[in-house]
Amino acid sequence: MAARKITVVVSQAPGKNPNKRQLEEEIATQLILSGTAEVSLIPHLYDLPEDHHGMLWLRSISGDIVVCSWLYPRATRWVLDRNDIRGHEGVSLLKSDEDDDDSEEAVGESPQGIGSVNVPNRKIYVLDLRQHTEAAVYIREIERIANEATVPLVSLGSLGLTNGFAAPKPAPALAITSPFVATNGTTVPVIAETEARRRWYPVIDYSRCTNCMECLDFCLFGVYGVDGMDRILVEEQDNCKRGCPACSRVCPANAIIFPEHKTPAIAGAATSAVGDFKIDLSKLFGAPSALEIAAQERDVELVADGREAVGMQVGIPKRQTEKPAQPRDALDDLMDGLDSLDF
Repeated sequence: MAARKITVVVSQAPGKNPNKRQLEEEIATQLILSGTAEVSLIPHLYDLPEDHHGMLWLRSISGDIVVCSWLYPRATRWVLDRNDIRGHEGVSLLKSDEDDDDSEEAVGESPQGIGSVNVPNRKIYVLDLRQHTEAAVYIREIERIANEATVPLVSLGSLGLTNGFAAPKPAPALAITSPFVATNGTTVPVIAETEARRRWYPVIDYSRCTNCMECLDFCLFGVYGVDGMDRILVEEQDNCKRGCPACSRVCPANAIIFPEHKTPAIAGAATSAVGDFKIDLSKLFGAPSALEIAAQERDVELVADGREAVGMQVGIPKRQTEKPAQPRDALDDLMDGLDSLDF
C-alpha cells in the first residue's frame, strides 16, 4: 500500500557545504518522486526571525509534520515551540551508529517541568540530518511516519506552489527563491526571501523548566522576561551575547538550550538532570565549577559592554546558599569517599 502523504520541511544547514546541500536536495527530490510527501526547504530554522516567510508558512500547518534539521531534535522541537509551532512529540526510530541505549530519554517519560501551552492535537517528528549521510535512511523513516500520520495535510499547492489541498489556516503569501529541479522536472520550492543572518539566543525546554527564574536573576542583558501567565520566556533574544552560554550553566534543570554550542549538553542533546541537582566532578580536581565558569563568561560580556564585572556577587542561584539541609543519602557518602581520596 502506498504511503500516505505528510508535510515535510527540510531546514537547510547554515553556509553552503556541498555535502549537506546534496543530502537536503536528495531527500526532497526522492520524496517528491515517490509521492510520499509535500516537501519544501527553508533556511536554517534557528536563524529565522518570527516574521520570515518560512516561519509564517510553518505556522500555517495544522496536520502532522516532519522537520529535518541539522540540530539536536530536542533543540529543534523547542525552537519550533518558541515560534508557536507546537504539537505532541512524534517518535522517530532513527538512530546513528554512535547512539546507545542510554543516549535518549525514555519514550513516554512524564515531563518534569511546567510544560508547553496551547499544544494542538497533532504530532511533530524531528529528524537529525547529522546522524546519517545517505538520503535513503531518512526516506524510509519518513515513509514509516507517513503511514501512521494523521490528516489534514497542508499542501504547498494551497500556498500557490503546486496543485493540492486547501490550507486549514490562512496561509501567507510566500516568497519562493532559488527552487531546484528534480530529475523528473519537479520543482522543489525553497521558501526564503533572503538568506537569514546567523543568530545566537537561548531556547527554553519547558518540559524541564520549573519556572525557578534563576536565569532571569542571573542574566544582566535583558534577554529573559515573564509572560502574562508568570512563565519565564526569552523576551529579547537578540540581546544575548554571541557565544555566551552562561545562563545554561546556571539552570538547575538543564532546560536552557543554545542549539549552536559545541557542548552537546548545552546544544540540546538528550541528557538528563536529576531533580534540581547536577554533579560537577570538576570540583574534585580543583577546576572552576559550572557557576564560576558562568560568572566568568558573564563578566567578559559585561566588560565588553563597558560595564563592571560582578563575579559571583550578583544573580547567583539562591539554592546554593539557602537550600535547606537534607538527610544524608548514598550520594553524600559517595562524595565524602571521593573527598577522602585527596585528589
